[in-house]
Amino acid sequence: MNRIFKLFALFSVLLAGLNACSVEGPGVGEISAEDKAPLMSEDVVAGQLLVRFDPRVSDILEKAGVTKSGVNAPATRSGVLSVDQVLALVDGYEIERVFPVDPRTEEEAREAGLHLWYVVRFSEEVSVDKVAADLAQLGEVNRVAFNRTLKRASTQKAKPLTPELVRQLTATKATAQDPLYGFQWNLNNDGSLQNLLGDTQVTKFAAGADIRAEGAWAKCKGHPDIIVAVLDEGVDVTHPDLAASMWVNEGEEFGSLEDADGNGYAGDRHGYNFVKQTGKITVNSRYDTGHGSHVAGAVAARNNNGIGIKSIAGGDGSADSGVRIMSCQIFAGEYVGTLLDEVRAIKYAADNGAVILQCSWGYTSGTANPYDWGQQFATDEEWELYNPLEKQALEYFVGTAGSASGVIEGGIAVFAGGNESAPSAGYPGAYGKFISVAGIAGDFTPAIYSNYGPGINISAPGGDQDYYFEFAPKDENGNVIKDYMGSVGCILSTIPEWHTDSQIADLDGDFYGYGYMEGTSMACPQVSGVIALGLSYALEQRKHFKAEEFIELLYSTATDVPAAVYDAEKFWYKYVIDMGDNHPNLTPLQPYKGKMGAGVANAEALLAAIDGTQAAPMTFPNVTLAVDAVRQINALIYFEKNATLSTVTVDDQSVATARIEGNNVVITGKAAGQTTAVVKAGSVEQKFVISVRNRNSGNGWL
Repeated sequence: MNRIFKLFALFSVLLAGLNACSVEGPGVGEISAEDKAPLMSEDVVAGQLLVRFDPRVSDILEKAGVTKSGVNAPATRSGVLSVDQVLALVDGYEIERVFPVDPRTEEEAREAGLHLWYVVRFSEEVSVDKVAADLAQLGEVNRVAFNRTLKRASTQKAKPLTPELVRQLTATKATAQDPLYGFQWNLNNDGSLQNLLGDTQVTKFAAGADIRAEGAWAKCKGHPDIIVAVLDEGVDVTHPDLAASMWVNEGEEFGSLEDADGNGYAGDRHGYNFVKQTGKITVNSRYDTGHGSHVAGAVAARNNNGIGIKSIAGGDGSADSGVRIMSCQIFAGEYVGTLLDEVRAIKYAADNGAVILQCSWGYTSGTANPYDWGQQFATDEEWELYNPLEKQALEYFVGTAGSASGVIEGGIAVFAGGNESAPSAGYPGAYGKFISVAGIAGDFTPAIYSNYGPGINISAPGGDQDYYFEFAPKDENGNVIKDYMGSVGCILSTIPEWHTDSQIADLDGDFYGYGYMEGTSMACPQVSGVIALGLSYALEQRKHFKAEEFIELLYSTATDVPAAVYDAEKFWYKYVIDMGDNHPNLTPLQPYKGKMGAGVANAEALLAAIDGTQAAPMTFPNVTLAVDAVRQINALIYFEKNATLSTVTVDDQSVATARIEGNNVVITGKAAGQTTAVVKAGSVEQKFVISVRNRNSGNGWL
C-alpha cells in the first residue's frame, strides 16, 4: 500500500482501460490517466465528489444552467451526456460549480481553470470510490478528487481569564492604554516576567525572544487597506477589542439572506461562514474553542483603546488605523469544514481584497508518529496528486490577490507548521510557495510541540505550557491553581466572552473575553501580523512589491537565534494537565539547530528593510467593472502623503463616469467599452484605463 493512501483494486481494473494519453487543462498540467481519481484513505466525505471537467465541455455545462446555480441552488443534470449517463445509475444526484460566479473576478477564475471544477452530490449509500472510478473513465473528465474533512489545529479550548483576575491585573499591572499588555511577552520580551499573581519571577525568558513589535510601532501601527483573511473558527465580530478591526463589506447586511453585491455569498458583511453557508459568523457553540478569535486578536486587536491587549497591527486608537480582519469560517462548533469549504474560502478571500491568508490549521506532518497522528502527506508530489483543487485554489490566491499597481502583487499564505514534534512541517504549509511557521518559547528554545526541519520557513512565539509549568501560580499547598494553568509562557489574546466560566457573574458589566492558548497556531498569526504591519508601512511609503519579493524580505530580516540555545537541553512536564504527571522530561535541542526556518520574525527589522529597498512606486490601478456597476477606490494611497484630490476626468463619458468623494474616486460603468481617465492631486496626475463589460444574462458573468 502507498505510504498514506490506497488505490482500490477496482481503480486498477477500471482505469487500465483508459487510453494512454495524458489529460491537460488550465492550472493543472499533465497527469497520467491512472491518476485521474486517486483515493485518499482517510476522512473522505461520503456522497460527494469534486470533478474537474475538460475545457471542451465548459460551454455545455454553462448552457445547461449549471454555472448560474450558485452554492444554494444545484442543478440535477450536467448537460454532458456521458456524465449524466454515469450518474443516472446513482439514483439521483446534484451538481453545481464549486465556485459561485463573482462578476468582478470571473475572468481571473476562468484563466486559472477554477470554473471547470464542480461538486457532485449523491446518496451516501452509494460507493464513492465506484462513482469516482466510473467518472474517471470519461474523456470529458480531467480529474476526480475526494472531498474530505479538515483537521482542527486543536480541540483544547482557550484558558480564559476570569473577571476578577482581569480586574486585578488592570489595577496592578496596567499600562496606559491596554491593561493586559504587560503579559504579552510575544510582543515585547525584556527577559523578565512575573506570573499572573505577581508572586513568582519567571526565569526561562530571554530579552529579544519576541517579534520586536515596539520598535516597529515607531514607524507604523497598521493600515486599514491591508486585509487579513482568517481561515479558522469564526471571529467574534462584536468583541470590543475586535469589532472596529473587522473588514466591512459595505454592500451587505450581516447574516442577510440577500446577496446584495452579487458576489455569490449572501450577508457577508464581515466574511462568510462556509460551513453553514451563511453570512452569520458564529462563535457560540460549546464545541467552539475560541481559536479564531484568539488568532484574529494576535493580528489586529485594537491598540490604545483602554481595554484588553495590544496586537501587532491593531492601529493607534484612531478609527482609520489598524489592519482589517476578514472572517472566513471553516470550523463551526461540532461541524468541521471540508475541502470544499476551504477552497471556497480561499477564493473568496482573494476576490474580496485579502492579501494575507492566515491559516492556523492543516494536516499533520508526514514524519509524525503514525500511531499517534495517523499517516499524512510526506512530499510535495503526494500533496499535489491527492489535492489538485486545494493546490489550484491556493495558487489562485498567491497569484491573483493584491494588484499589479498596489502595495503587493500576489497574496501571501501563512500556515501553522504543525504540533507533532516531528522533523518536517505539515501540508499544505510545507509546500514551497507558502510560509510555514514553527513555534518558540520565551527564551528562543523551540516549543516542545513544534515541528521543525524541511518545510519550516520561519519561527515566532507560540508559547510552551509544559516548559513553564513550574512557574504557574500555586495555592497555599503548593498545587498549581487550575484557573491559571497555561497562563505562564503561553500567548494571551482575545476570545469570545462566553468561553469564560458561565457560573461567574459578569461583574459590573465588564467584558473579560481574553485567554491563553499555545501552539504553532499561535505562532502563525505572529508572522501574519508582522507581514500585515510591513505591508501597511510599505503602503504608507507608496512602495510596490511582488509577493515573493516581500516574503524574501521577511526571511532576510528574521532574528537569528543565539547558537548557545541549541547546545542546551530542555526540561519540560508532559501530561501535567491531563494526567497530573509532574516528572520532568528531557529533550536535547541540537537536532533543532538550523531547522527552525530563517529565524524569528522581526517586525522592526522588516520595516527598516522596507525603508532601504528601492521598490517600484504604487500607481492608480486600471479598473474593470460591469455596466451600471459602481467601483470606489481610495485614491490618496497612490499619491504623496498629505496630498488632496483635486480632479478626475474621463475621456469617454459614454463608457464611464467618475467623481471624487472625499479621498475616494467613484467610477460608474455606463456602456461596454474602454476609455482612459486621469486623477489629479495638486499638480501630480496619474492616468488609468477603465474597462466596462456587459453582463451575460445567461450565466451571470461578464
